[in-house]
Amino acid sequence: MEMMLFLAVLLPVVLGSDCKFMSFDCSDVYNSGETVSGIYTIYPAGDVPVWVYCHMVSDGKDEDNGGWTVFQRRMDGSVNFYRPWNQYKRGFGNVESEYWLGLENMYQLTRNRKYMLKVDMEDFEGRKGFALYSSFSVDCECSGYKLQVSGFKNGGAGDSLTQHNNQKFSTFDKDQDVTEESCAKQYLGAFWYKACHTTNPNGVYLWGEDATHNAIGIAWGAWKENYAISMKSISMKIKSIS
Repeated sequence: MEMMLFLAVLLPVVLGSDCKFMSFDCSDVYNSGETVSGIYTIYPAGDVPVWVYCHMVSDGKDEDNGGWTVFQRRMDGSVNFYRPWNQYKRGFGNVESEYWLGLENMYQLTRNRKYMLKVDMEDFEGRKGFALYSSFSVDCECSGYKLQVSGFKNGGAGDSLTQHNNQKFSTFDKDQDVTEESCAKQYLGAFWYKACHTTNPNGVYLWGEDATHNAIGIAWGAWKENYAISMKSISMKIKSIS
């Protein structure tokens, strides 16, 4: 059974005149003294708790110090990502493995703080790469949860996301791309498609290379230059900028 990302509404625990501290994101969790990667509770929209995986690495690099809030993760194909709009809006999956945090949560997070984005990936040969972006935000639902991303820095994977900048989010039942056809239906995913994609992180989980159907897998075109190759794992995570 999938672990629900949204829980019942809870009021802050009041102890005398003091309220229990509620972390807004994983940066807050990290700054509170928690330095082990794992599942934590955050409150991006006030008093509604959300379970999330916090990546707490610290290898001396500024961009890799702890406090990353993971909003998308694929690793084994255990969760179906070909889902309708309302599920991408609220979030789905198992926070212990594969999940999507939810567009509304992303909006609530990024409208209040400035964030950087890191996309980590690994292929089936064990090669790893990443792409770093100095600015990331998601607009409100009234704007189609439009993506704002810029400031690319190469970590070996190349840039496959800038082309999706300023695009609305699309699912198979809510087509907001700029083509007459539905990119989500054509490539069996959901994303900030344009016409159509240079990356498809929410596509079908394929085992390596499969050219049976073009570009439906977890592709990152700038790295592999072959849209038939699907990643073994990919995660998208954000960290607030002080």
